[in-house]
Amino acid sequence: MTSDNPDARSGAAAPSAGRPGSGGRGVLARLRRGRSTPRSRGRRRLGAAVRLLAALTLAGGAYTVFAPGLQAQDTPQLSSAGQDGKALFDVSCVSCHGSNAQGIEGRGPSLIGVGSASVEFQVSSGRMPMARQEAQAERKPPVFTDEQSRQLGQYVQELGGGPQLPESTDLAKGGDVAEGGRLFRINCSSCHSFGGGGGALSSGKFAPGLYPATDRQIYAAMLTGPQNMPVFGDNQLRPEQKADIIAFIQEGLKHDKDPGGFNLGRLGPSTEGVAIFLVGIVALVFASLWIAGKS
Repeated sequence: MTSDNPDARSGAAAPSAGRPGSGGRGVLARLRRGRSTPRSRGRRRLGAAVRLLAALTLAGGAYTVFAPGLQAQDTPQLSSAGQDGKALFDVSCVSCHGSNAQGIEGRGPSLIGVGSASVEFQVSSGRMPMARQEAQAERKPPVFTDEQSRQLGQYVQELGGGPQLPESTDLAKGGDVAEGGRLFRINCSSCHSFGGGGGALSSGKFAPGLYPATDRQIYAAMLTGPQNMPVFGDNQLRPEQKADIIAFIQEGLKHDKDPGGFNLGRLGPSTEGVAIFLVGIVALVFASLWIAGKS
């Protein structure tokens, strides 16, 4: 049976509430639980920060150890000729093409990838160094010797690669003069004229005459296409075809004694037409005057 006495019900519950220290321990436990959550989060954050700092320190140490080696690998080891070429480059070329041959805007283009053939052509023909910026670099007495030109070309070649010339200086050896003449008339005469005297182009530019050019300069010009000249790589003209063209220029054009008479500069039909016109007009004028005087 259930008692209706309130004192009996309160007495039954009194022993649990009346235990000494039970309320204090509950409050302390709740306080400890309340403090444990922020403290554990702080420890985790501190541990993550320590690990991140250790990782950064390790990465920095590894970079410090290995970076000089990587940089040394990126810098090409120059040959003896390349070092001599670099010494010449630093004195005569760096003001326009930059310390690493990467070019300076408004002064000179980058030389990375142009190859030794292009450098040797420009330097050995006196076109470089240029005295001033013009529509076209003209041929003039070279500043450097042939050996120095090759050294400069070797330095640029080792920097960025590019087209290279054969080692021989007699690049017309074994060439077919007749076949070279045919190839020259097809590929070269439209600009350099049939006689190799050169010709005018647009915008103040011109195709130079071929008489002063050496075997290596002609080969380099075909291989690299300087200025307005198209590139005749090995896919367009095979090495033996280049030798044929060089043989025709050196033996056919340069040593031809013009058996037909005065060559009029070998500039083609333009000068011939002017000469015929002037001679013909003068002859007709005198003929007209003679006829008028006799009538």
